[in-house]
Amino acid sequence: MKAPRFIRRLVELAPSPQPPLIRLRHPLLLMHGFGAMANLVQCGVLHEEAIYLRARGVLAYAPHVNPYDTVQTRAEAWADRLEGILQETGATKVNLIGFSSAGLDARFLAETLGYATHIASVITVACPHRGSPLAAWVLDQPAWLRRPTIAVMNGMGASAYEAIPPQAEAGLRELTPKAVTRRFDPARPLPDSIYSASVSSRAGKGAPVAIQYVPLMVTNQLLHHLAGVNDGIVPTSSMAWGEHLATVDADHATLVGMKLVPGGYDSKRFYASLASHLAARGL
Repeated sequence: MKAPRFIRRLVELAPSPQPPLIRLRHPLLLMHGFGAMANLVQCGVLHEEAIYLRARGVLAYAPHVNPYDTVQTRAEAWADRLEGILQETGATKVNLIGFSSAGLDARFLAETLGYATHIASVITVACPHRGSPLAAWVLDQPAWLRRPTIAVMNGMGASAYEAIPPQAEAGLRELTPKAVTRRFDPARPLPDSIYSASVSSRAGKGAPVAIQYVPLMVTNQLLHHLAGVNDGIVPTSSMAWGEHLATVDADHATLVGMKLVPGGYDSKRFYASLASHLAARGL
């Protein structure tokens, strides 16, 4: 005789309750982008995603660098984090997933700082490989508006990460379309020894899904006027680089787990899918 359904639901045991393991050959470094807003709603950018991956057997790391700084300064800090991972794990290479401007940091780390031999792959997520007109728009505002905005960024950067002073304005200037395309060729992937790929994102005006992180609604409308479909921070047309894996329907903030309401896009499963893709390639 079977027990009532409500009792079975209370005590039922799943045959295999643990999540399947994701077998990566190399550790995984999750790199956060420009800005510190994510710090307000979670305990560290991409930390929860890294813990989710660790529960699936991935040696995942999500350390921090200054959120408001230049590509070179951030890349030098990432180099220190990479060295620490190699030392702790005994690995010789690391897989990199660079969110937003961290994709540029990853490219600089490989192309300019000489870490190509220690990098197995670079996957960029919502990265401005052709820059973002939003950065140029902020810099083009009158001084009475631009200076307080920069001051807030520097203040948040100094509060979030005291080790290195922030350089918000210099960092923004490097993210304008002219600056990025002058420094990084969007059509050139990394050396053949490094698997290079990208994921684009879109939400809001002109996209199949709405902006989930409400504060991005204003920038989404503005950026749509300047450059078409976007995710609230970066134009979708700016994101493809290397092997283009997909365009996901999610806004920029949701991709790092920033949610003001429950439900919607699942950033943890998203990064797990990227790890699974790397595992399928033997990386």
